[in-house]
Amino acid sequence: MERTQVAIIGAGPSGLLLSQLLHVCGIDSVILERQSREHVAGRIRAGVLEEGTVELLLKAGVGERMLNDRLVHDGVVLGFSERSIRVDLRELTGMGVTVYGQTEVTKDLMEARLAAGAKLIYEAGVVAIEGIDRAHPTVRYTHAGRTGELRCDFIAGCDGYHGICRTSVPPGALQTFERIYPFGWLGILADVPPATPELVYSNHERGFALCSMRSLNRSRYYVQCSLEEKLADWPDARFWDELRRRLPPEVAAAVVTGPSIEKSIAPLRSFVAEPMRFGNLFLVGDAAHIVPPTGAKGLNLAAADVRVLYQALAEYYRTGHGGLLEHYSAQCLRRIWKAVRFSWWFTSIMHKFSDDPFAHRLQLAELDYLAGSTAALTSMAENYVGLPFDTPP
Repeated sequence: MERTQVAIIGAGPSGLLLSQLLHVCGIDSVILERQSREHVAGRIRAGVLEEGTVELLLKAGVGERMLNDRLVHDGVVLGFSERSIRVDLRELTGMGVTVYGQTEVTKDLMEARLAAGAKLIYEAGVVAIEGIDRAHPTVRYTHAGRTGELRCDFIAGCDGYHGICRTSVPPGALQTFERIYPFGWLGILADVPPATPELVYSNHERGFALCSMRSLNRSRYYVQCSLEEKLADWPDARFWDELRRRLPPEVAAAVVTGPSIEKSIAPLRSFVAEPMRFGNLFLVGDAAHIVPPTGAKGLNLAAADVRVLYQALAEYYRTGHGGLLEHYSAQCLRRIWKAVRFSWWFTSIMHKFSDDPFAHRLQLAELDYLAGSTAALTSMAENYVGLPFDTPP
């Protein structure tokens, strides 16, 4: 039987970041990941980072390439009624956001963990989590045709919405909240320059559209679509035409088209599971919460969970006191519900939910109010750049 201080299930960015931060604190960890290393490294995900997330990556010692390659955005653009308004994040809040792909964050963390000699076991199927209510729980897993056991002090469930950690919680101990949105995002990645220097979120009677980017030469575009749509029905030419229809005219004219290098349809949901601690098992990131990508909060919320958990574990191993661990769930959930609210609100005013013209006019009225109200724009900007970190309640 193997032994470690913290068993981390899931080698996505939250699991890797937690392991790296624990390493900086001199705390041992082992990561178990059911997918292959190549699969994890190749997943296409979002790429808007709050300043708090950037600071955490720097603290973990993995920020050098990010600082060299990132794009810093001081504003974001909202399109509606064939016009556009710029939300000046920097002027309204004193902060901006960083554009740096989650794929690149994952690669940076992988390299740092491997360079430190960390134990990462890919293609490890976790079959059981036992004894979370005892001092030393056990994780049972299979790898390369063999069965392994990992004994630890704590388990960090960083294995996503479909992982085993949340389903290992005793029946009745978990409460979940969920909202399924009646549409998805059809997204493409293309090696073309972005249409604009900053992200553009566009409300249109045909549906939502988003112009984003990963670099000065790689763009990520989305259009709202029904959940019944098939990728085969969306050749590149149809996508580009639909995208330009939904954008403000000056933005549409600036779109440079090209062959897609990735295309996918993602459903949208809001989901929260609480509490996030059960004995010595802690849920982190998507294992505990999902938000629609409209507010760019998914990775940032996961990083915020990691921040709270690694600081709590560092206190425990430094002093023997578990006070911060006791507050982990409550502290994280305060931030999570605020981000869930913002992502729901932003989704609700930018997407087409029905053919009801009254509902669409209400959306346009709210956007027009935003355009003319510094107070309303400040509220949006504060949420978009990331709210301050709460202290334990």
